[in-house]
Amino acid sequence: MPALHSIVQGQGPVIVLSHALGCDLHMWDEVTALLQDRYTIVRYDQRGHGRSPASATDFNMHDLAQDAAELIAGLGRGAVHFAGVSMGGMTAQALAALHPDMVRSITIANSAARYDDAAQQGWQARIDTVRAQGVASIADGALQRWLSPEFVASHAARVARMRDSLVAIDPQPYAQACQAVAGIALHETNAAIRCPALVIAGTLDAATPLAMSQEIADGIAGAELATIDAAHISCVEQPERFAALLDGFIQRV
Repeated sequence: MPALHSIVQGQGPVIVLSHALGCDLHMWDEVTALLQDRYTIVRYDQRGHGRSPASATDFNMHDLAQDAAELIAGLGRGAVHFAGVSMGGMTAQALAALHPDMVRSITIANSAARYDDAAQQGWQARIDTVRAQGVASIADGALQRWLSPEFVASHAARVARMRDSLVAIDPQPYAQACQAVAGIALHETNAAIRCPALVIAGTLDAATPLAMSQEIADGIAGAELATIDAAHISCVEQPERFAALLDGFIQRV
């Protein structure tokens, strides 16, 4: 894979931020603004999202973790604190198991370690719809999962920017990313994770409910579990709370 698009801001210990499926690095704008005075914040676009190139072939979560590992190696700053939401949180789990020397800590927000058969059927239906009708056909449903109705009603401009980022993704890389997410079996490797881990659940998150975060926390030795009163993209809906949780956790590490 060619190098992924990334932005580096701030000063201090390095935090790498990994976005959710259908988003891009601008998902982290508010959190970056809150943390860049005391951390070096590295945001990047996952394969086929934002300004990063798409993959010529199908890929899985281990491939996305390898992308992150190559990004971290290219920084030349040693092990980093790695935080991700949803697909980014899955990337964090895979990265910590595959490359333990590259992470000082991981933060896994609004994510999952595996999906049951019913959920995988739902993913396949989304893949089929996107391939037949394009990403715009699932955009409104995605936004309903991502954000609470109250946030959508009061942050129209922010929601519009997120929708624009979503529909800008070509159907093929979006479908490939859906397949990578649907196929995760991270519960099989999370027991190997040895770095400090923070798991964040959204109390209003219907896409990855609290039970999914609890399973992740139970599967990683010593992991902490915290909650945010937000839907699926908690770092956008409650950036101050998200930044405070991340900062406090890293300070304890």
